[in-house]
Amino acid sequence: MASASSSYSASTLKRIQRELEKIREDTPPNVSAGPINDTDITKWAATIIGPTESPFEGGIFRMEIVFPKDYPFKPPHIKFLTKVYHPNISPHGGDICLDILKPSAWSAALTITKVLLSICSLLTDPNPKDPLWAEPARLIQSDREKYNEVARQWVLQYAAE
Repeated sequence: MASASSSYSASTLKRIQRELEKIREDTPPNVSAGPINDTDITKWAATIIGPTESPFEGGIFRMEIVFPKDYPFKPPHIKFLTKVYHPNISPHGGDICLDILKPSAWSAALTITKVLLSICSLLTDPNPKDPLWAEPARLIQSDREKYNEVARQWVLQYAAE
């Protein structure tokens, strides 16, 4: 653990290292995550394969994870790098509206594996009542099939590899 993470406490770095070992030993289905490079364990890249039986099925969604200096007492900052048509994912910057990522709801007992699985669930079960993006939220509530169709088009355009 080198330069970029040198301002982090030893206990924070140890916790991140344990989570990295855990996700490598027991990788959840359709999820992968790890440091972007060998010199900084506090910045990760993650990938989620779109959940089956969702409009995102087959898509490959890339994310960035940045652990704060006071992790695990503050949530990691996670954003989508892949464009996603979803009411709880910002079209400008990929921020994610998910309760457990809010500082007021975050728990130090949560792990990055649990958070990534929660993001997978959010893809399957959007929450149009707490949107970051109004357009897909309105569409889900008025015409779910049309929302699914637009989301699938975005998968083909931005998340197919």
